[in-house]
Amino acid sequence: MNQRAKESAPPSTITESAATETAPPSRLVILGLLLGIILATLDGTIVGTALPTIVGDLGGLDHFSWVVTAYLLTTAVSTPIWGKAGDLYGRKGSYLASITVFLAGSVLCGIAQDMGQLIAFRALQGVGAGGLFVGAISVLGTLLPPAQAGRSQSMIGVMLPVAMIGGPLLGGFLTDQLDWRWVFYVNVPVGAAALLIVGLLVRLRTERSTARIDYAGAGLLTTGILALTLLGTWGGTTYDWVSPQIAGLALLAAAALAAFVRVERRAAEPVIPPRLFRDRNFTLAQVLTFLAGAAMTGAASYLPQYMQFVRGMSSTESGLLLLPLMLGMMGAQLSIGRAVGKGRRYRAYPIIGGAVATAGALALLMVEADTATAVASALTFVLGAGLGCLLQPALLLTMNSAEPRDMGAASGTTTLLRTIGSSLGVAALGSVYTGRMTDTLAGRLGREGERLAGGHALTPAMLRGLPEPVRDAFRTGVTSGLHGVMLGTAALCAVTFTIAWLIREVPLRSNTGAAPAE
Repeated sequence: MNQRAKESAPPSTITESAATETAPPSRLVILGLLLGIILATLDGTIVGTALPTIVGDLGGLDHFSWVVTAYLLTTAVSTPIWGKAGDLYGRKGSYLASITVFLAGSVLCGIAQDMGQLIAFRALQGVGAGGLFVGAISVLGTLLPPAQAGRSQSMIGVMLPVAMIGGPLLGGFLTDQLDWRWVFYVNVPVGAAALLIVGLLVRLRTERSTARIDYAGAGLLTTGILALTLLGTWGGTTYDWVSPQIAGLALLAAAALAAFVRVERRAAEPVIPPRLFRDRNFTLAQVLTFLAGAAMTGAASYLPQYMQFVRGMSSTESGLLLLPLMLGMMGAQLSIGRAVGKGRRYRAYPIIGGAVATAGALALLMVEADTATAVASALTFVLGAGLGCLLQPALLLTMNSAEPRDMGAASGTTTLLRTIGSSLGVAALGSVYTGRMTDTLAGRLGREGERLAGGHALTPAMLRGLPEPVRDAFRTGVTSGLHGVMLGTAALCAVTFTIAWLIREVPLRSNTGAAPAE
């Protein structure tokens, strides 16, 4: 049983259950749910390689970064709201609605005629994307008890590294072979398949709710998330970390989130129910998700910089050279899902994961400017395996710790924290990367080195045209910056190792906790 006392659902909430307690969902149903996750994770990375072509076609170079930022902002803001809406009004309907909004945004992005339109339509697309991941997890949590969901949840975890590596590759291929608009149009057939499969084959019995979403809490949470996301996006790039703008965003985020906590304690149907955090394992799982998300995204963002600037790889080649990182994560998550499905204990996995990930990050400190490409690529496998051992148990603990009535809110919370962790992790580790690179270049080249470090438009192709002493200094600077990122990643993973020891081995539920269908 869960450690926290069971609470009976208030009359205003819904009861939602699978149509039958005995028949598990078919593989086709699970595929339909996974398709939504593929859409959500892939679209966060697929656009990056198409942006130069998009800017050349639509113009608006000074606003092009908002094509990505608008999507991430609205995804983060809408995620917990979709989760709570599913808990209150029906998870299947909420999931189908999010797919519909996402597809509408995708089509509009494909027909955009200027940068302003594209940014607006990307924001709409992000609103739909916020419900894809949380919707799929919450529906799976309703259809399958945690004791049987290990393999399905491991497949969900596999989508994250696949999207990180595969998204840029697919985006580049579609842009080169077809047109940049196909980066958005490709979502339509995949989303349509998900709509048909889930709409026709998923059977959930839902008692409708008379309650309403906590709009005050949703507004405060939205404000806090917007401030945090902008802080992570602008900090150290658009504005200095000690600038008034960044300080203002930090104060706004702190004030909004503090007020959000107070409001949620009094709300009849809070967006993120405080009762979730009374469960020790749930709280620990969210901390692990936040830290592992920061470590994963930070490593995946700055390792390609080394591959391209130091090893002279193309963007496509640098993505392929990160395959060991992806394979390590995939292998760990699939193995854990299979082992848990056979009834094995799970507490040891995040402890092992924290230790292995820390060792993997420290091993990458051996990478130098003259390290063989194959060796640098292979070393990422250890870090990937450790992160996989952290992310998969965290998702499993989240689903096992939440009551069936809170499945949407629980999955929305873990998705939100991973998103915020990723954003802040990239920002914080990026500041370390830039600082160490600047110090190295300034020490080797003086003021010219500082100018190079601040040259955001410097590409690997342009670097090859500079004098050899400058190229050598820049390669050394990038390597030093990577070492700083890996030290930060190792610190994050060491914290997860410490926290993982606090997890309790609570038996996984063998049923969904729902009443049988009539």
